[in-house]
Amino acid sequence: MSDCPDWGLLISEAAHGPREGLPDGARGEGSPERMNIRNCIDPKSLPDYGGLSLARSLSCAAGCVPEAKVSFDKVEIPYGAYWSTPFARWQGSLQHLHSLKLAAHVAKAELQQRNVSPDVFDYGVLGLTIVQFQAFYGAPWPLYDIGLKHVAGPTVSQVCATGARVLLNAASEIQVGMATTALAITADRVSNGPHIVYPAPGGPGGTAASEDQVLYNFSHDPIGGHAMLQTAENVAHKVGITTEEQHDVVLMRHAQYGEALKDDHAFQARYMTLPFAVPKPNFKGEATILKGDEGIHSTTAEGLAKLRPVLDGGSVTYGAQTHPADGNCAMIVTTPAKARDLSRDPAIRVRILGFGQGRADLGFMPEAPIVASRHALANANLSIEDIRAVKSHNPFAVNDIAFSRATGFPLERMNNFGCSLVWGHPQGPTGMRAIIELIEELAIAGGGIGLFQGCAAGDSSVAAIIEVSDR
Repeated sequence: MSDCPDWGLLISEAAHGPREGLPDGARGEGSPERMNIRNCIDPKSLPDYGGLSLARSLSCAAGCVPEAKVSFDKVEIPYGAYWSTPFARWQGSLQHLHSLKLAAHVAKAELQQRNVSPDVFDYGVLGLTIVQFQAFYGAPWPLYDIGLKHVAGPTVSQVCATGARVLLNAASEIQVGMATTALAITADRVSNGPHIVYPAPGGPGGTAASEDQVLYNFSHDPIGGHAMLQTAENVAHKVGITTEEQHDVVLMRHAQYGEALKDDHAFQARYMTLPFAVPKPNFKGEATILKGDEGIHSTTAEGLAKLRPVLDGGSVTYGAQTHPADGNCAMIVTTPAKARDLSRDPAIRVRILGFGQGRADLGFMPEAPIVASRHALANANLSIEDIRAVKSHNPFAVNDIAFSRATGFPLERMNNFGCSLVWGHPQGPTGMRAIIELIEELAIAGGGIGLFQGCAAGDSSVAAIIEVSDR
């Protein structure tokens, strides 16, 4: 990330403000009384949110009920049985590689490195958000290439929440007894996004509809017509978050990421093979070498101070946003008995305590993780005081500030060792890498409970709670 990255420009330059008819609140206007939690959460239990009750700040579908308590006592993540490629800023060193082929190429090598046979798996799930050539075939294709030739499974897509959703899918399959060991893969290439044409025989002269899957959707919410950047501005305006506060968070997050790079990337080496050999497009031979994440530029207070908000009258600058990226992550999910055999250190236990999902009002995407986190905590019978570390998918610095204000969780205890605001956002893999880093942070700290939360397009979110302990 640099003082002037290209993400904000590309998601906002096509947007000329919200379309006419966008509901009150999507512009940061209107009465807060129109927003409510309804039956989901007891409003009396919710903290004040920048002068507004969270019960009035976030909404829930009509008639929703409290989430059921769901146990994942039959599920564990083997410690160390996960990996990530470096993330490369879009149009960088990974732009020429098919995301599913690269994910299979990496997974095969990582399993061999861990002496894990493909025969141990009886389930697989793929998280993918950006269409690739023949991605129609979904999970069975990369699974076969990895060596799981008789293993089936679905392809899951929830945009930026895909990583956590994939983990939930794998854990659920094991919890209900339909599988014992799952390979959960997340892969995306935001670079060179597809140009899609939709036949429209009934259109004027049969003229087809078309979209650039990446750029058009960054800039056009199908319901409200607004860009994703507008959602950050809406929350910043509503809660009163200044440009200076956002830049302070950016500097903090870069400093935290710097800790992961110390001692020759010692933290990242716990889950990432470095240096990373980038294959040629035909996967025969080496194209280049990545020493770590690519396209992250130094950020200074002086440089940030020179930036102006992207939108007139706004507060969010290019420097307070993430950048699109390419990469992949994967994770093994299994039963407690098998986790011992698959772990790098069998004495360390990694459990899943709960999940939650949430949706904010239209045009208020950065608020959604607050709702999802509350649901996840309730599902696990925990409070925010029980959480030792938080990892967020934070496409905007606004996300972290809003979450901290709503929950009271200190900003400086969030996103140690890195986050998507800094290392970039390849969509499907983003949340899974954050969860992997959360596990490693807790292991270094001697154990504890961690929370992952992140927003996604459609003003939605998925949160996950992980516990690391001695076995």
